[in-house]
Amino acid sequence: MNIPRQDLLKRFLRYVKIDTQSSEESQTYPSTEKQLELSRLLISELKEMGITDVQLTPHGYVFATLPSNLPENHPVQVPPIGLIAHVDTSPDVSGANVNPMVHQNYDGKKIVLPGDPSQVIDPEANPALKNCIGHDIITSDGTTLLGADNKAGVAEIMTAIDYLIQHPEIPHGEIKIAFTVDEEIGKGTLHFDVKEFGARYAYTIDGETAGEIEDETFCADTVDLTVHGINVHPGFAKNKMVNALKIAADFLAALPRETLSPETTEGREGYIHPNTINGNVEKVEIRMLIRDFTVDGLKEKEKLLESIREKVLQSWPRGKIDFKVTESYRNMRYILDQYPFVVEYAMEAVRRSGLEPRKSLIRGGTDGARLSYMGLPTPNIFTGGHNFHSKREWASLQDMEKAVETIINLVQIWAERGEGTKEASS
Repeated sequence: MNIPRQDLLKRFLRYVKIDTQSSEESQTYPSTEKQLELSRLLISELKEMGITDVQLTPHGYVFATLPSNLPENHPVQVPPIGLIAHVDTSPDVSGANVNPMVHQNYDGKKIVLPGDPSQVIDPEANPALKNCIGHDIITSDGTTLLGADNKAGVAEIMTAIDYLIQHPEIPHGEIKIAFTVDEEIGKGTLHFDVKEFGARYAYTIDGETAGEIEDETFCADTVDLTVHGINVHPGFAKNKMVNALKIAADFLAALPRETLSPETTEGREGYIHPNTINGNVEKVEIRMLIRDFTVDGLKEKEKLLESIREKVLQSWPRGKIDFKVTESYRNMRYILDQYPFVVEYAMEAVRRSGLEPRKSLIRGGTDGARLSYMGLPTPNIFTGGHNFHSKREWASLQDMEKAVETIINLVQIWAERGEGTKEASS
């Protein structure tokens, strides 16, 4: 398969230069108008390819359809398949004035980013980089993130669709395309209409290392604690004041230090993460992020927090701590296990691209996790990007090319096997 590598690169460089950073503070949807600059560009480019069924929805999603080229007497039923990526970049690091750099024929040494020489991509700290010697490595100049999360996925979908249009001899069913907004702030599917989208199964192109297919995410809850104290003038506070800040401090100090935190866990280990705190003597609000790969694991951690709350209040009998749990998302594995062929087709697509497929898990969430629970089973496919949300973000052009090949192989496999064939489920 001869993927037009330079076209892929040009697309990616064009997209990362557009600032699409989302905002957690905004009350609008999408959270920033500038995300729509890329969305509108994608609509224009899809139309230039010859796709007529393309729209910008009222909530900022790009929906488009590449019609099936299968004959009416095709031997298997092929459902519409979705390809999804998000246009926004993380609020954590600036996405404005991105100056992408292409380090051709990477030599295996440290990559010093010229805009800020303190930003160094060290292969010792980036094991995946050691597998990319000879590749063309794309970075920012070190003053911003790169935006491979998820503009690598956007560029790969666009390149794959263009390739399929240019090669009508490649058989495929109906392909539904979606570019979402606000994924980085957990709202990427807030207004996503699965029925209107029209796919029966889908894939987010939003992973990392080449060859990885991710079929698991965290289960996630949010715990909001409201600590109530009693505020009086500090000059007359003896036996009257109850300082909510001190109660909150005792609560946070009682959390495990050597386990159950993001900084002490990996793999399948879950965590309790104090994420934000705001307040004063009278009231303090603490938001805790709870993560585990099972619902039972979430409940165990929430019970631990409740036990800490009870213990702290024994020392502060006149204080009060409200405790509220809100469900965020659930492990998509619970849904995908009901449709094993969806993941197996992706694994086979990776094999046909010349890579060894690996199932992996996401220590986080994706649009696909929520979509799976909205009736659209959606695993995640690699992009070739790394160090997301960082000034040291990087992507391999050759791995991005493999992602395009994987997408093209994937739609052919669906055309060959259809939905839930014996070969896929065995």
